[in-house]
Amino acid sequence: MSKQATYKSNGKLLITGEYVVLDGATALAIPTKYGQSLTVTNTNEMTLYWVSKDHTGNSWFETHINLSTLNSSNTSKIAQTLCTILQTARAHNPSFLKQSNGVTALAQLDFPRDWGLGTSSTLINNIAKWAQIDAFTLLKESFGGSGYDIAAGQHNTPILYSLKDKKPQVKPCILTWSFTDHLFFVHLNQKQDSKKGIERYRGKQTQPGLIETISDLSRKTLLCYTLADFERIIDAHENKIASLLGQATAKELLFNDFPNSIKSLGAWGGDFILVTGNKQDMTYFKDKGYTTILAFNDMIAS
Repeated sequence: MSKQATYKSNGKLLITGEYVVLDGATALAIPTKYGQSLTVTNTNEMTLYWVSKDHTGNSWFETHINLSTLNSSNTSKIAQTLCTILQTARAHNPSFLKQSNGVTALAQLDFPRDWGLGTSSTLINNIAKWAQIDAFTLLKESFGGSGYDIAAGQHNTPILYSLKDKKPQVKPCILTWSFTDHLFFVHLNQKQDSKKGIERYRGKQTQPGLIETISDLSRKTLLCYTLADFERIIDAHENKIASLLGQATAKELLFNDFPNSIKSLGAWGGDFILVTGNKQDMTYFKDKGYTTILAFNDMIAS
C-alpha cells in the first residue's frame, strides 16, 4: 500500500493593518473555514507528479518535476515558481524528497482561486509542513510579504499579528463581538495582485505616527461591544489608509450611496470587502452585480 500524508492550512482575511503590517503595525487577521490541502502519496514512478485542483475538483495545473534537481521542463511561471519553492525547502532540509522513489502531490483548494483567501500562502505552509521546515522562512525566500497569511494558516482562531525586528509575533485572540450577524464579506468580482499593491504602498511616504495609530485601531476592534463602535473604528481605519495611499475607498469608488460601513481588506481594489448591515441590506450589492456574499460566521474558522 502506498504511504500517504495530508497537510492542511486555513485561508486568511486581513481585517485591519493592510499594507502597514509590513512595517511593524499590529494587524487583526482571521483564518477562514476555506483553505487548501496537500496530499502526498509515494509511487514507483521516479518523479514528482504535481497536480493542483480547484474547488470544483478540476485540475488547473499539472507538471512533472525531476526529483534529483527539483526542476521541471514546464517553462510556465507557475511551474518555475513551484520548483523554486521546493528547491528552497530542500536548501533548509537537504533530505527533503531525497529518499522517495516517486511522489504524487495533490494540492486541493476548497475556495475559488479568485477569492484571494491565500492560494499561495496555504501552499507554502503545506509544503513547509511536508518538508518539516519553518514556513515563515520559506515564504520570505520565495514570495515575500509580512507573513500574517502564514500565521493565519496555522491557527484556528483570530490573531493579532505584527513584525518585531522582522520576526513574526502572533497572539491568538477571541472575538467577543455580539454583532457578527451584521457583518458580511462581499467579493468585488476581481482578484487583486498583492505584490502590485505592496509596490504601490512602498512608493508612498509613511505618515508619522501611522503605524501606532493603525496598531491602536487593530487592538480596539477586539474591544467593540456594539456595531456602532465597530463601524467607527473601521471607518477611521479606512480613511487613514486611503489618505496614505492617495486612493479612493471602495465605498467612494463603487458604493457611495450605501448607508452603512464598508472596509477594504488586504490589497485594495479586489478580493473581498467587509460590510455592515443585515441580510436585506445585501440586496444592494446583488443588484449591482456583486453576488458572492458570505456571512461573517460562514467564512471564519471556528
